[in-house]
Amino acid sequence: MIFNYKKSIQKALIITPFLALLLAGCSDNALDTVPETSISTETAFSTPAKILAQVNGLYGQFSNPSLYGGRFIIFNEQRGDEFSQNDGNNSTGANVWNQTITSSGDFVNSVWSAAYTTINFSNILIDNLATSTVVTDDLRKNYIAEAKFVRAISYLSLVQTYAKPYAQNSAALALPLRLKGNTSGGINDFTFSSVADVYAQILKDLDEAEVDLPESYSTGILTASRAHKATAIALKTRVYLSKGDYAKVISEASKLVPATAPFQYVSGSLTHRLEPNVATVFGGSYVGNEAIFSIPFTTAAEAPGLQSALGGNYLTPVIYFNTAAIIADPVYASATSADARKGLVITNATGQKLLNKFKKNGAPFTDYVPVIRYAEVLLNYAEAAAQSDNLPLAQSLLAAVRNRSDAAYVFTTGVATKDELIATILNERRIELVGEGFRTPDLLRRVQALPAKTGNAGAAPEVLPTAANYVWAIPSNELAYNKLAPR
Repeated sequence: MIFNYKKSIQKALIITPFLALLLAGCSDNALDTVPETSISTETAFSTPAKILAQVNGLYGQFSNPSLYGGRFIIFNEQRGDEFSQNDGNNSTGANVWNQTITSSGDFVNSVWSAAYTTINFSNILIDNLATSTVVTDDLRKNYIAEAKFVRAISYLSLVQTYAKPYAQNSAALALPLRLKGNTSGGINDFTFSSVADVYAQILKDLDEAEVDLPESYSTGILTASRAHKATAIALKTRVYLSKGDYAKVISEASKLVPATAPFQYVSGSLTHRLEPNVATVFGGSYVGNEAIFSIPFTTAAEAPGLQSALGGNYLTPVIYFNTAAIIADPVYASATSADARKGLVITNATGQKLLNKFKKNGAPFTDYVPVIRYAEVLLNYAEAAAQSDNLPLAQSLLAAVRNRSDAAYVFTTGVATKDELIATILNERRIELVGEGFRTPDLLRRVQALPAKTGNAGAAPEVLPTAANYVWAIPSNELAYNKLAPR
């Protein structure tokens, strides 16, 4: 069975009133709105088919255009330095790119609201399935584990966007931890938990999810688009890397990556590894071995709007490569480079370099969103290994990523010392993961400044870690409706 997220959301809206409840960022009237066609949550969870509809709807919420459906990823690229901005209109994120967005900005509020709505949906699934006997116990645990995974990645998105980085101040107030479902609205007042407590909850959810998630599903598209055991493990490597806990990155990554090449994870009929050709990853086939977790858009009707779609932003183009950033690396700039990733960059009629990863069929762009790839896990592992002084393993993992795209390449510089190797691995992340939403989180987790940049939309200043706008402000709607939010 193929997920059709849009149809799942439409169906869930008919049978579940809580999908209309925007837990954060909404007025009391919106919180109290219940569709006339809705029925009780008891009925919504009364049959296996209806429960599955809620699970499908959960993934549909996560694929909201303001979240991982596109916008959240674009924002993380706009705040970084890899791209310049063509359009000075704030509706396309110009104020995100030039670092002037405030707590009242539409995007600051919409990302927060979309993430907390997804969290609330997760909570309600967990609450209602806790003692359910409608489905088998194994399936019930599977669904709860999926909800915990989605809750965890939603909280990670929030804490990386609105809170001080873990390495900067783990005791700082971060977010409200809302862990019980709200089906009636009007429950807005929550104290804010610390950065450390939010990370602890994320990891608790992922540890518990790992236990009850299946190794795989019945089809490739289900395995690529629903959380399975490797998905939870892979996300833990990202979370621990964000914390700077390199020993835990290594312990989790080693579950998925052998200590020696060829690096691949095999469990029963499931294999996760690098695709032999990077073009395959972005060539329209999104259910291959490299896809650990993706958001599918199987029809034009499901695709996000042009302003939210990854392809729409990169190819319209709203943003284009900043000539002073990673596009200047010899991988792209050298005439003698044989790296296949050069093929993921095109030049338009005005001479701008554009990212061509997300191009399926043109508008409306139905490219799947790659949320977690095996390449990221290898690079997470490589960085942690280097930080832990296992330089041979780190260099071997680094070479695996580079040699997938340039089989003959040998690192002859930038690998002699620990510091050099870490810098080279970080640079490889910029090349391999460009456009997939990693640049800003990578700068923040290392407490590095957001670099200055220029573009057709003007100039954006450097943002130091001590600046008030280093992370996004708590949204104005949260401040308006949560009396316990810090001022």
